[in-house]
Amino acid sequence: MNPDYLPGIALPRLLEATSSIEAAVGDADLVVMAVPSHGFRKVLLEMAGSVELGTPVVSLSKGLEEGTHLRMTEVIAEVLPGSPAGVLSGPNLAREVVQGQPAATVVAMKDSRLAAMVQKLLTTPSFRVYTNPDVVGSEVAGATKNVIAIAVGICEGLGLGDSTRAALVTRGLAELGRLGVAMGGHRMTFAGLAGVGDLVATCVSPLSRNKSVGIALGRGMSLGEALEGMQMVAEGVRSAHPLLELAATYGVEMPIATQVAAVLDGISTPEQAVPALMQRPARSEAEGYGARGEDRA
Repeated sequence: MNPDYLPGIALPRLLEATSSIEAAVGDADLVVMAVPSHGFRKVLLEMAGSVELGTPVVSLSKGLEEGTHLRMTEVIAEVLPGSPAGVLSGPNLAREVVQGQPAATVVAMKDSRLAAMVQKLLTTPSFRVYTNPDVVGSEVAGATKNVIAIAVGICEGLGLGDSTRAALVTRGLAELGRLGVAMGGHRMTFAGLAGVGDLVATCVSPLSRNKSVGIALGRGMSLGEALEGMQMVAEGVRSAHPLLELAATYGVEMPIATQVAAVLDGISTPEQAVPALMQRPARSEAEGYGARGEDRA
């Protein structure tokens, strides 16, 4: 069992634990990196001498590297240039997945043959894995949805209802897709499991860490208080600024993410963030739609 992260859940008997990175990855056919974005590069560097050349590495992290704004597959490419990189992303809440509740996910890799191999390895009777060649779109969706979930949590903490939540999720999807398409992602990715699927799960579920942080902020807690005692990482807290900095390089406007970052920094309060969004200039929902799929929030 792992009482810190999954209390009350019996782990599979075939699972083996080790504190040796070399033992864990030395003869692996596939390396799965379930490491938060802020420690991702450090762990990769530690295992660089143990991973066999050509071994695929799949990231489960839904964040961006601070300072570089790199996606995790880009970090893998820098540290382990001989290892094909991919990402697993979707509406996958750990407790529900480990309980065997039906769930689906996407493994995104440029090499369709390797993606099919990972798909076969990870598919179970209760865990359905799809493949997708759009690595960029899948990673951008995963990083952005965490920030939007904090916004949804803030509104819930303020006592606002389902209409507000639905508006945030919908316009959050617009922000997510706008940045993803600008970076080269495919629009259909954002309508799939890694996009709207993961966004809805993270913004609705009481198991969502990012939403829980937002709820605490909306109820008047400081960020430190909101994070106190939280075992798992709320990636949206660390991803907000790298996300906005990345968006700025592509000339993409992200008003919801901007307000979340302001609240996290203490520059704005939850009570100020809502009217700041609501009083923005009126627009057509279809304004800016074009070949690149851009729109303005």
